Amino acid sequence: MTFLDAAHFKEVLGHYASGLVVVSSLLENGPAGFTCQSFGSLSLEPPLVTFAASSSGNSWGLVRQAAMVGVSVLSSDQEEVARRFARSGVDKFDGVAWEPGPDGSPLLVGALAHIEGRLISIVTHGDHDIAVVEVTFAAAGEGRPLIYFRRAFGELT
Repeated sequence: MTFLDAAHFKEVLGHYASGLVVVSSLLENGPAGFTCQSFGSLSLEPPLVTFAASSSGNSWGLVRQAAMVGVSVLSSDQEEVARRFARSGVDKFDGVAWEPGPDGSPLLVGALAHIEGRLISIVTHGDHDIAVVEVTFAAAGEGRPLIYFRRAFGELT
């Protein structure tokens, strides 16, 4: 097997454009969440979504404690929200408007779409955890998605 340098691999993966979401949960001491690029649909019946998070991520360590999680699909005008939820050591929800979903998970106001569901599986592969969520609520609005490509934010035109 050929050794692949992690920095080079990250650069190559940066050529894949994707949307961004904030994954969140509500804990006893308040909401927790993080920006996630590795998100996607997994199944229509039953409705399942999946995302990957760094196994060592502090925010993921908090979010995974909850039974229910919320997913907010970020809109093109939420670049600062994406940056804020990607930071460590800050109160990510300070100044960010959110409302509880039907099952109580934080859903960000202004997001393009919202999903809420039950965290049903977490499997560790390499340095990331792959989570599967059974969707209990989904709603979409109008607008354009926030896109991430080659370490830069953008939007569809």
